[in-house]
Amino acid sequence: MNTTTMMTAEASKKLVADFLGAWQKRDIPGIMDCFAPDAVYHNVPVAPIKGIAGIRKIFEDFLAAFAYADLEIIRICAEPNLVFAERVDHFRLHDGRSVDLPVNGVFELRDGKIWRFSDYFDLASFEGPTGLKL
Repeated sequence: MNTTTMMTAEASKKLVADFLGAWQKRDIPGIMDCFAPDAVYHNVPVAPIKGIAGIRKIFEDFLAAFAYADLEIIRICAEPNLVFAERVDHFRLHDGRSVDLPVNGVFELRDGKIWRFSDYFDLASFEGPTGLKL
């Protein structure tokens, strides 16, 4: 028996938009509140991270590396429990270097939370300008 609560397309889109908006505020509790405890985060060029503790750690480390982070939504479409978000992620390091990274994110939702978050982007376009290795 499937006990997953279905979110409407509009509620699904709002959850993801709120999650993406929390990045500019550097709001780790707000970011993490969007995730299911058994969530998976996958920057598709690298290995997935499973579980809330690992996801929190990578996001904390990521925000610590940047003076500024803004995940700009270009297009977002949703159906119940599934959201696709085309974005440009704007990052500025503490030394002033910056990168504008085109990204496509896929969000699978379960019981009102992000259960699986997969980001698709060109790894060299991130690592080259930032000097960071994922």
